[in-house]
Amino acid sequence: MTDAELKLSCRSQLPGHRTLSPAESFAAMAAWCESNGIAHDVYGNGKLIQDFEQKVAGLLGCEAAVFCITGTMTQATALRIACAERGSRLVALHPTAHILKHERGNHQLFDHFHALQIGDPHRPWTLDELKAVPDKLGAVLLELPAREIGGQCPDWDELQAIKAYCREQGIHLHMDGARLWETAAAYGRPAGEIAAGFDSVYTSLYKGIGGMGGAMLAGARPFVATAQEWYKRQGGNVYQRTPYVVAAAMQFDTRVAAMPDYFHRTQWLYETLRDYPLLTPNPARPHANMLHIHLPVGRERALEIRNRIAEQHSVWLFNGANHAALPERCSVELYIGDNLLNLPDRQVRDILTLWSDALAN
Repeated sequence: MTDAELKLSCRSQLPGHRTLSPAESFAAMAAWCESNGIAHDVYGNGKLIQDFEQKVAGLLGCEAAVFCITGTMTQATALRIACAERGSRLVALHPTAHILKHERGNHQLFDHFHALQIGDPHRPWTLDELKAVPDKLGAVLLELPAREIGGQCPDWDELQAIKAYCREQGIHLHMDGARLWETAAAYGRPAGEIAAGFDSVYTSLYKGIGGMGGAMLAGARPFVATAQEWYKRQGGNVYQRTPYVVAAAMQFDTRVAAMPDYFHRTQWLYETLRDYPLLTPNPARPHANMLHIHLPVGRERALEIRNRIAEQHSVWLFNGANHAALPERCSVELYIGDNLLNLPDRQVRDILTLWSDALAN
């Protein structure tokens, strides 16, 4: 049985939202389209997609937004355009940025821009670290929240200072807001207030929102129009985007409205984890409805425990595991969504006890 099959076989899952089968997803999409009179777009022209783009732009306080088929294309394109406009091909970004860790060198191989790493790999980069860069920067990328370090974010005053500095220096400030809506709940401020001061914002339509794929890029109208042209040049001009937009739009409001509940559940989980010292959360307090849990076993042992508990108790603890700096240590990611929100407190404690006891043996 594959990991995916084992996960689907479990009655209880800790991370994320319930995984729908294709039949369930398509049936829900069909019903929503029927009740809302949805028509297909043609190369991005159509009421559904254009209204949704404008809705996202409005929530972020931006003039315009445009759909893109992948976040990878979205961000590399945005930063390429920003650098061309600012007269420098240098982009400052965190060592764990998605562009560096997961995009197979696309920014270099396609000659989009040159990356300068700033900050400590285990903490968000700071204004002082940005100021220490002696070069003229075309753009700066800030991920909110930063997934690879457990969803950490700069505090509010630091964030505002970063915005002010980039504005004063004429540096394009771009947000990797793949999970921006989660950050809004954690900051306790609307997404538009967080996005204010950024020159461009990328947000995912499938991560916390739960769609099938796709992304949005928001910013000034001329900037977004230029990005749209570059998407076409790179093969991103999908004939009909309706399935991706429907899958996101039909649950967008519900997901965004649930973010405070997910965050409150995350706060509860942190308090509960105090009783399980072998399950160590990072960061020390929640910055969003996600976290890393550091375990006193190596990666392979952690996966063995996960699979055994799944097989014997029909509980799925986590998806992947990452090696830690120390030997026989690893970390796993938990995204708190509908699954953990809807599990009774007692059941969650029983699951954590089961997990902790397995780690101790």
